[in-house]
Parts: sequence; C-alpha cells; structure tokens
Amino acid sequence: MEQSSSWREWTVRHQFDRICKLALKGEVIDYQRHLAYRQKHEVMLSELSQKELSRFFTMDEYDLETCRFQVLGYDIEVKDVLIAEALKNLTEKKRNVILLSYFMDMSDAEIAREMNLVRSTIHEHRKRSLELLKQIMEANTDEKKRKTD
Repeated sequence: MEQSSSWREWTVRHQFDRICKLALKGEVIDYQRHLAYRQKHEVMLSELSQKELSRFFTMDEYDLETCRFQVLGYDIEVKDVLIAEALKNLTEKKRNVILLSYFMDMSDAEIAREMNLVRSTIHEHRKRSLELLKQIMEANTDEKKRKTD
C-alpha cells in the first residue's frame, strides 16, 4: 500500500509538473505575440515627424495675446500683434475694409453692400490700406531691430 500511495503521489506530482510547464509555454507564446504586436504597431516618439507629434498636444490661447476689432456687427480677432498694431494706425474705414476682406473672406461687392459704398471705392481702400500696412509694419520692425541692437 505504501508503494501505491507513493506511486500515486509521484504520478500527481508529474501531472502537476506537466500542467505547470504547459501553462508556462502558453504564457511564453502569449508574451511573444504581445511583443510582436507592439513591435508592429508602436513607434518611438523620437521617430515621429513634427506633424505627427503636434497631434499629441494643444496650445492654450489667451485673450491677452489677441486683439479684437468690432466691424459692422462682426467680432474679428487678430492674433498677430504686429498686424494688430498696424491695423490700429489705419482709419476706421480702411481698417474695416481690410478686416472684412482678409479676416472674413468677403468680396469687394459684399463689403460695398455692407458699407453702402461703391465696389471700386472698396477696391481702392483695400489697395491703399495694404500699402499703408506694409509701410507701418516695416517701420515697426525696423524700430524693434534698432531697440535690440
């Protein structure tokens, strides 16, 4: 009887050993599959392009950094400080034409209708305003360069 109980114990141990080995082999296979999946689908951050990296974050924008203009019931936001400063130096009519044209994508005819003016007048205002903006912005950048030198 002692032999049969020790034989049974030995058999149970070997069966348990075999089951453990099979379980570990299955875990190894699962782990290798997982590693293969990661290698196929994951990319290191250093390998991403700048465009792909930019999708992972957002930049907060605060109203302190922008300038708002009220034009014919439209609230137009200008984010570039240099452009905003130059626009402030224009007359109201010329500023309105530029803002409606370039920030609201309105045509000369639409702006003329909104402002009760002739289309050719709008065209002239826009043309002259752009020339003035260019001069003002060049003067501002020259002034800033002189201050930093």
